Amino acid sequence: MPLIAMKEIGTPLKLIGIRLFKSSEGALYIKYGNRPRKRLFN
Repeated sequence: MPLIAMKEIGTPLKLIGIRLFKSSEGALYIKYGNRPRKRLFN
């Protein structure tokens, strides 16, 4: 599995442990707590 460069997007959801990331390809990913990132809108 290749590594993908990602940047975290600051949202109010971060306060409750839900973080959003945007990849260099433009796809959105969500991460909840210590779980792995999952792609949104496959």
